Amino acid sequence: MDWTKQWEAFFSNPFWGSSNAFSSHFPGVNIYRRENELLIVAAIPGLEHVHDAEVYVHYNTLEIKANVQLHFEGFELIEEGITQGPFERVIQLPFPVGEKVEAVYENGLLFIQLHRLIPDHIKRKVEIK
Repeated sequence: MDWTKQWEAFFSNPFWGSSNAFSSHFPGVNIYRRENELLIVAAIPGLEHVHDAEVYVHYNTLEIKANVQLHFEGFELIEEGITQGPFERVIQLPFPVGEKVEAVYENGLLFIQLHRLIPDHIKRKVEIK
């Protein structure tokens, strides 16, 4: 096997992922759970406008897409420690979620509040008042 095939085999290993090594871990995300609710907190520093980010929800999957571009006029970037550029992160949620979703971006954090989907075919007890 020549070196190019070895190189390709090494980097096609699932350890490296399908794109760069950081794509599946950026942005940093915390997931908080209550009985029928989830709070997702994603760290996205440098987002200039909320329309530079998109959030999609489908059943038990959350997708976050954004494009972070840091520009400082008159300065040249000599070391980069803050991830920039477009990214996409897909998160498997611990349970299916419904249509009630709220998202707020504040101080470099994206807060996404989701509510558990209660399927119509499940029998629910109704409280009588």
